[in-house]
Amino acid sequence: MTKYQIVGIGNAIVDVIGRCDDAFLARMGIDKGVMQLIETERAEFLYAQMPERRQMPGGSVANTVAGLGALGLSTAFIGRVSDDALGHYYAGAMRAVGTEFVNPPRAGDLPTSRSMIFVTPDGERSMNTHLGVSTDLDESDVPEDVAGQAGILFLEGYLYDKPRGKAAFERAARAARAGGGRAGITLSDPFCVDRHRADFRELVRSLDFVIGNEHEWRALYQTDDLGAALEQAAGESGLIVCTRSGHDVVLVEGDETVSVPVTRVDPVDTTGAGDQFAAGFLCGLATGKPLAVAGRMGCIAAAEVIGHYGARPETDIAALFAAEGLI
Repeated sequence: MTKYQIVGIGNAIVDVIGRCDDAFLARMGIDKGVMQLIETERAEFLYAQMPERRQMPGGSVANTVAGLGALGLSTAFIGRVSDDALGHYYAGAMRAVGTEFVNPPRAGDLPTSRSMIFVTPDGERSMNTHLGVSTDLDESDVPEDVAGQAGILFLEGYLYDKPRGKAAFERAARAARAGGGRAGITLSDPFCVDRHRADFRELVRSLDFVIGNEHEWRALYQTDDLGAALEQAAGESGLIVCTRSGHDVVLVEGDETVSVPVTRVDPVDTTGAGDQFAAGFLCGLATGKPLAVAGRMGCIAAAEVIGHYGARPETDIAALFAAEGLI
């Protein structure tokens, strides 16, 4: 028996979201539509410049796990926060949506991580992330009695940016699979793929599933031909998922290939679209749904989150699933 249907491991980051226009991005020297890592001084400057700040817990895999907890699945999250106001806020916010936050806040010099997210009128989000204490996540933060009791372990590619994060990631994956669980990864972003291409190529071959968007899959195999990239990935992995920014989602497992249409909506804020797609999809995977149904569940969750500001659902996603007869 597994204690948790889903366990996530990743960066615990407080999102600070503000609306702006393209001219503001240009003045601030912010690259549109991507995630940039920034240092403390830059973080403080951008925070001071942010219009209409709104604070909420974030982090890619944490958003996914929170979405799954809100759907009623048994979930836990492995991540590091500091013993400061934002750290206690973060841990409490995860518990509030039904997810066990397994690591107590830790004393130290580094603050709890935060990401300043600037959202333009077209819904694009430009993230400027100060990783803070989350980059210190290491093997000691991975309780084997948590990772080892996961039906599905979901890993964040950003952890590979530091050796200690990579070690934590690998410890968690070993424990999960030794306990009979499945382990998979989100590729995180194309720049992360570029930084860790060799490691990620090995993970495609060794893990049970891999989720990425079209840009990440192209970056992984260094080709502009998405079909060729997915064909190669499918030949190496047990299950691959490719989201395509408003176009059909492609899922491949063994000899089965599924294309799931998406419902086009005008985005308010694309923050969290991939995270909540993963939540819907993993909900389907954890509850034994066919690939096409799991993919549709992912699309529904993603469509809901881009209809408002913030990276986590504001409506009852389970009710949306039920309305389409998926659960």
